[in-house]
Amino acid sequence: MPKKPEEWLETVSPAQKTRGIFKLFLGYAPGVGKTYTMLTEAIRRKSRGEDVVVGVVETHGRKALQELLSHLEQVKRKQLDYKGTMFEEMDVDAILERKPAVVLVDELAHTNIPGSKHRKRYEDVQELLAARIDVLSTLNIQHIESLAPTVRAITGVTVRETIPDWVPLSASETVMVDLTPEALQNRMKRGDVYSHEKVEQSLKNFFRRGNLIALRELALRQVAEQVDRSLESYMDAKDIRENWGVRERIAVCISGSPAGQYLIGRAARMARRMDAELYVVHVEREIGSHQEDQKVLEANLRFAENLGAQVLRLKGKSVADTIAEFVRARHITQVIFGRAPIRDWRKYLYLSAVHRFLRESPPVDVHIVTQETE
Repeated sequence: MPKKPEEWLETVSPAQKTRGIFKLFLGYAPGVGKTYTMLTEAIRRKSRGEDVVVGVVETHGRKALQELLSHLEQVKRKQLDYKGTMFEEMDVDAILERKPAVVLVDELAHTNIPGSKHRKRYEDVQELLAARIDVLSTLNIQHIESLAPTVRAITGVTVRETIPDWVPLSASETVMVDLTPEALQNRMKRGDVYSHEKVEQSLKNFFRRGNLIALRELALRQVAEQVDRSLESYMDAKDIRENWGVRERIAVCISGSPAGQYLIGRAARMARRMDAELYVVHVEREIGSHQEDQKVLEANLRFAENLGAQVLRLKGKSVADTIAEFVRARHITQVIFGRAPIRDWRKYLYLSAVHRFLRESPPVDVHIVTQETE
């Protein structure tokens, strides 16, 4: 009987892997404990018999980090002369020659001194991973390229060193090293992060409580995005079709009515607030289809695309049945229908369609949004 893919993976030895495992310790600000957590994991791995070395770790004079670092082998750094001053950088070639199983590379967004093998430290990491060496690294959320403008708007601080978004997203594992803003500020006041002369100014600027709350949310969202990607990959690999409900998916049903754009806009705002996927669906009935204003319909669908929605055109005998099947197939969690404030016989047709949808669809939240009279 042939082996399943996961059984093959279990029998692959470390020597057979084509690339190293990249584990990232992500934080929302300096001082939350990323480097400390990375070092304690490295010491645990060493105690289990893994060959662990330090490529580069910045202690910034913190005694707790220096104590942990003393328990690990360190690869000597490379000396570089830049404009008459000597600097030290991680020696990638020396690590490759040493061939450890695991290497620690602190401060992933660091820009190397001119004359280094690579311009950025994350490029050093890519070479190590390609050599099938596992890498443990650290990063603060403000150094992710697409988030740097947001961080500047929040804190007023321009982040000089950034890395492309694909770098943290390529991590095999991401650990959120978390600490409440209050606990981080207490660390600052004790002098555990910066020297005492810098503490007061830091607490009034970058480390203000409001800044820390916002940065923490950015970091949590980043990790949530990566967890969501991992779950989707797992469900695809295992061919899991039912909706587990961990990610909101909103579907809004529209027609060729001028009020459709109001409905789409309302749905888009809901989707943004919930960080949900948004689908805009139009159903063309195969039998008894009534004439719609095609220009208005096309304008509605273009409007939906401009707001980042996935637009779908479906055909079916019944709008209610077609939408119910779509909800089932795409694991939709919330559906939005529009309702004009009508009081003639059309009101009963509308209610009948909604009741039929509720009867035929899987469990789903339904929103009825009243539109303005055309």
